[in-house]
Amino acid sequence: MKRILAALLATVGVAASAPASPSAPSEQTITDAYVYLLDRALVIRQEHTDLAEKGVTYNTIKYNPLGSADFVNPNLDVAYLEAWFAVDDKTPVVLDVPEVKGRYYTAQIMDEWGEVIANINERTFPTKPFGKFFLVKPGSKVQTPPGAGRIELHSSKAKMLARVELKGDPEGAVRLQKAFRVTVASQPVIEKPVAISMFDNKDLIGAEIFERAGPILASALDVAPNAAQMQQKVRTVAEHVASGPENRAAVDRLLREKVIPWFKEFATTKAAPYRNHWLGGGSSGNYGADYRLRTMCSLIGIWANTGEEAVYFGAFRDANEQPLDGGKSYVIHFPADGLPDSVVNAYWSIILVGVPDYRVVVNPLKRYNLNNQSPLRKEADGSLKIAIGPKPVPGVPESNWLPSAAGKSFSLTFRTYVPKDVVQKGWAPPAVRPVQ
Repeated sequence: MKRILAALLATVGVAASAPASPSAPSEQTITDAYVYLLDRALVIRQEHTDLAEKGVTYNTIKYNPLGSADFVNPNLDVAYLEAWFAVDDKTPVVLDVPEVKGRYYTAQIMDEWGEVIANINERTFPTKPFGKFFLVKPGSKVQTPPGAGRIELHSSKAKMLARVELKGDPEGAVRLQKAFRVTVASQPVIEKPVAISMFDNKDLIGAEIFERAGPILASALDVAPNAAQMQQKVRTVAEHVASGPENRAAVDRLLREKVIPWFKEFATTKAAPYRNHWLGGGSSGNYGADYRLRTMCSLIGIWANTGEEAVYFGAFRDANEQPLDGGKSYVIHFPADGLPDSVVNAYWSIILVGVPDYRVVVNPLKRYNLNNQSPLRKEADGSLKIAIGPKPVPGVPESNWLPSAAGKSFSLTFRTYVPKDVVQKGWAPPAVRPVQ
């Protein structure tokens, strides 16, 4: 029988001894697979970073001191609190959200791919903007008590980033911050975060990401509609990387010499709409099939919120399309009929962070951002100028100055919280113009 089968295979040109090895994946397949998987690796990196901090464990809230949010592109206009939730089939997490009146707040809950599961506040949860919420694993049979809200997570873990606007009353914001509570009835079974080679934004992870592709993909459900096809690309590249040292070296070389430089450029110029030399204004938080935008957000400003809550704009280049340089001076000039207050229902802010780490740049004033509560002085015609540079800019009030550091590249993030329709329809901040 074996001889007959071999003869039949030979007639169609198939060797009976061993199957032909698959051809190498295309450059586009490798690029797609890498950018897709990098998002999950960035979230895993953040989980490792968070849990390495003294006193931080699952199902406990970290109440960040004002101005000390230690992650990329922080929002310094709010009292932050954050937590990693872990549940199992029988054990929910109970989150208590205080009643907040007269200032912006939200309890943003995200999955392990950076997708927003829910924002608890009076806009998105109008029938229950505060009180007890049961966070449960998908398909859990845990019963929710009467009066409590129920939020089904996408996997056994989730991240919460909650914000309470300072609004000129930091003491009141801190009191509300500390009123958020998390409890668990018993200790759930908690999976350790996936072990990966740690990396920074300057030197992103290379081919080793594919050596951990199996555990990375198995660690959390991706709700994106194209997850299955993207994960098949990842597995194809992972098999190729594992097939021999030469193939692994070739993939690593392609990533480091071509794919990673391309993606860094794409992330700061093409991942979202580009208007007035600002990148942004599009939707974030829930990304659909746009895995490139999702990875960009996890790289530049992890835990981006949905467009209904906030729309973000990033400036990496000036009005002449030159990279922003901490040794030079710039001005952003808002006309009197286009002040930033006019495009938001909650508040706006602008923050300066270093590139490529996207962390605040230390300065003697400890002034890292400006917002609608800052003592900004307008021009005689009612317009508003914001100055950026290593020293005050002549002709602009010092109160309107955002310090940079000579020798340090930087970017700016402009946030619009609860933006008006004009933002959704294409508004962008004025260009960052160099001072001659």
